[in-house]
Amino acid sequence: MYKMIAIDIDDTLLTDDLVVTPGTKAALAEAVASGVFVTLATGRMFPSAKKIAMQTELNVPIITYQGSLVKTLMDEQVLYERKVPQDVAEELLAFCRERGLHLQLYIDDVLYVAEDNEKSRDYAGLSKIPFVVEPDLGKLIGRPSTKMLIIDEPAVLDELKTELGGLFGDRVHITKSKPHYLEFMHKEGTKGHAIAFMAQHIGCSLDEVIAIGDSWNDHEMIEVAGLGVAMGNALPRLKEIADYVTVSNNEEGVRRVIEKFVLNKEIVLDK
Repeated sequence: MYKMIAIDIDDTLLTDDLVVTPGTKAALAEAVASGVFVTLATGRMFPSAKKIAMQTELNVPIITYQGSLVKTLMDEQVLYERKVPQDVAEELLAFCRERGLHLQLYIDDVLYVAEDNEKSRDYAGLSKIPFVVEPDLGKLIGRPSTKMLIIDEPAVLDELKTELGGLFGDRVHITKSKPHYLEFMHKEGTKGHAIAFMAQHIGCSLDEVIAIGDSWNDHEMIEVAGLGVAMGNALPRLKEIADYVTVSNNEEGVRRVIEKFVLNKEIVLDK
């Protein structure tokens, strides 16, 4: 029944130890062997997502930057791309300068920051991607950004999301991928838009798509997919809109979904 599976990476495909378990790898391989198209859908930048995707041993296009860029894993052919509108980029930079906020730019798969600080280092450590310091981000703002990101405390970002949402309106897509990350993309740079493109690209309907995630930045793809799945560790409001809730990322929730809905196997939980 299902022809495509789109899987979030952090806290979904990966365990808390940032690995794809052997059981999940085997289920992914079996799904592919049965003719199902499997892709990853993440907020990570492409170079970071590529390192994770290599663990799955799948040579497929992957959805990155929240859906702003779809690129093939091996030959890095761009299939779908959306950039932050220039007017929004300039206004956001000015806003962050005025408020003294930490802003990051993502240009041609390179991460740019204004200074080497704790926020930059922590982010780079998590994503396993180096950053380039450019003290004057204004020198770069004329180059299209795939994504822009503010790092701050969760409560601060919640207030900023409301304020900036009012400022930018429908000119841009704003979401939180993690509590400390507020991200800005093109309004068509969502996981929902990206999996709709991928479904059309491979020749299937959205009813034939499974989408699996854990955070609110996954809600667009979970809402448009034929089977929207929330992880056991997902946000409560994501579970409320999902069609199905699996077990957590540390209990091989992705594997369980594949076995139940794609491979039609009787699920026997490991001892």
